[in-house]
Amino acid sequence: MNNLSTHTEAAFYEAFPAEKARSLARKIQFIYTPVHGSWLNLAEIELSVLGRPHLKRRLPDTKILRREAKAWQKKRNRLSASVDWRLTTEDARVKLRSLYLSEKP
Repeated sequence: MNNLSTHTEAAFYEAFPAEKARSLARKIQFIYTPVHGSWLNLAEIELSVLGRPHLKRRLPDTKILRREAKAWQKKRNRLSASVDWRLTTEDARVKLRSLYLSEKP
């Protein structure tokens, strides 16, 4: 989840009575995205990794697709695969300079 202030255990206590909030908080494990990447970036990267070896060929049906995706997911989880963010803020400013506002004299 993104690192919003509403995505905390305390938010349950603000929205629900203490007993209900405690019950909900016990069911949720908060896993936050990296500061320099969003959940959408991570999802796109993972789908790209899945697509390279598995989705470049034609699969006969959704049952096989699901089976292959599940096997891939188990392998990625077993390997504790992660994203290596290499783009620094300075690199981003250079690459995306046309998107940044330029100061005019």
